[in-house]
Amino acid sequence: MDTQKYDVVIIGAGIAGMVAAYECLNSNLSVLLIDRNSQDHLGGLAKLSFGGMALVNTPLQKRLGIKDSPSLALNDWLSFANFGENDYYPKLWAETYVNESLGQVYHWLRGFDLKFFPVVNWVERGLYQRGNSVPRYHVLWGTGHRLVERFSELLRNHKHNQKLKILFEHKVTELIKENNQIVGCIAEFESLPQQVVKFHSNFTIVATGGITGNLEKVRNNWYEPWGKPPTEMLNGAHPYSDGLVHMAVSRIGGNVTHLDKMWNYAAGIPHPKPQFENHGLSLIPCKSALWLDHTGKRIGPEPLVTGYDTNDLCYRISKLEKPYTWQVMNWRIASKELAISGSEHNPMIRDRKLFSFLKEILLGNHRLLRQLQNESDHFLVANDLRTLVDRMNQLNQNNFIEFETIERELKFYDEGIKRGKTFWNDDQIRRILQARTWKSEKFRTCNPKPILDPKSGPLIAIKLRLITRKSLGGIQTDLDSRVLDLKGKPMPGLYAIGEAAGFGGGGASGFKSLEGTFLSGCILTARSAANSIRKLN
Repeated sequence: MDTQKYDVVIIGAGIAGMVAAYECLNSNLSVLLIDRNSQDHLGGLAKLSFGGMALVNTPLQKRLGIKDSPSLALNDWLSFANFGENDYYPKLWAETYVNESLGQVYHWLRGFDLKFFPVVNWVERGLYQRGNSVPRYHVLWGTGHRLVERFSELLRNHKHNQKLKILFEHKVTELIKENNQIVGCIAEFESLPQQVVKFHSNFTIVATGGITGNLEKVRNNWYEPWGKPPTEMLNGAHPYSDGLVHMAVSRIGGNVTHLDKMWNYAAGIPHPKPQFENHGLSLIPCKSALWLDHTGKRIGPEPLVTGYDTNDLCYRISKLEKPYTWQVMNWRIASKELAISGSEHNPMIRDRKLFSFLKEILLGNHRLLRQLQNESDHFLVANDLRTLVDRMNQLNQNNFIEFETIERELKFYDEGIKRGKTFWNDDQIRRILQARTWKSEKFRTCNPKPILDPKSGPLIAIKLRLITRKSLGGIQTDLDSRVLDLKGKPMPGLYAIGEAAGFGGGGASGFKSLEGTFLSGCILTARSAANSIRKLN
């Protein structure tokens, strides 16, 4: 078996692994960055992400008149997290995040000429529990694609880049433990399992992501109080996010916690150009659309509205009779409100084309709607409701939706709008009006008008399923990102960062996230690990 030696071996070349590699090079350490995927997927899911980060008390917030503070952010975080008595390190990581995201993430990234779009979005406002009391969602100008691109440049041009090796298409199967010290890992070539290599290192960092790319593991770890998992789900992660190294950590005595805590989304559609089985796209669903069950009946009594509590949306949808839902709207609503999460379907932001982006915001994203209409069989367009219902039933190859049912729901909603503002008495409308009070949301949320209004363009129905995304739990770590054993003691030589560590402590977000805590959590935990290694080296 071939053996190679490095100061640091980092398992996983997503953004957490890339940041850790950069910081270790700054300490003049030799680094091996090893990844299962091919070279063109350097950066992992971060490269495909929208680039949103929850940041606290930033200059951008202050410029927009947002009064934020670490103490307010922590109160919001704890409201959503619902930590248990034993969540000592997750709580510490939550405190670290709200106190350090300004300096360790915002200003640090700005120092690399990475910019944020000059608005702050307000997501996860909370429903039954307080979420984000103020807007905190900062979007990188260029999306996660630009973040990965920039760190690829930083690694390539680093003054110690001769000490960096990046090895692709290799799968780590085991960690090596000698004399109670983790001294490296064993990997095999992804397409040739018999080709095995051993990597020895003083320090080993796990940065492999979570488990949500494996739908079987998602179901096996489904949150028990929610009952049985949906029979149909889409994969919004990647098949390599399968927890393989989590199991290797467990085998050598590391503590893996809270794998039943996940951050899934309620509005997925099959990817029109899938790269793997059940590959999905996560839509940012429209606030002004009616969300319906498999019969065409409006889901209630409390309507489903995005932007307040993603976790609750997933819970309620998982309890429905069928594992899919529908959103019905018109072209006017969709062109203003509908989006797809990630860099792939947001080329104007990804490629930093400001004029084109502003044009789509002001005039509607008709480009995206036409693309979906041409590419996705789950995006249905019709000039009248009866034709739309026929196409919905044709897609499902059944007649579950009765025209009279869906017509009654839409007309009842529309009639309430037609009565005028004085008589608007619908929870969905109230949330729409509240969302529009914030500047950036006003541009992305329609003023209430009837859905069946012919002047608002053709009707649209989108068939949606739950789609997986992030693991909120993971390998337990301390504030130095050192992996802890079952007794809470650090395991010498072993670190975990990013999603593999539940973004810190094995579950820094607790039960649900304030959203945007993932990329920034990767950066914080990666810098923590590298700093700890620097002190020990």
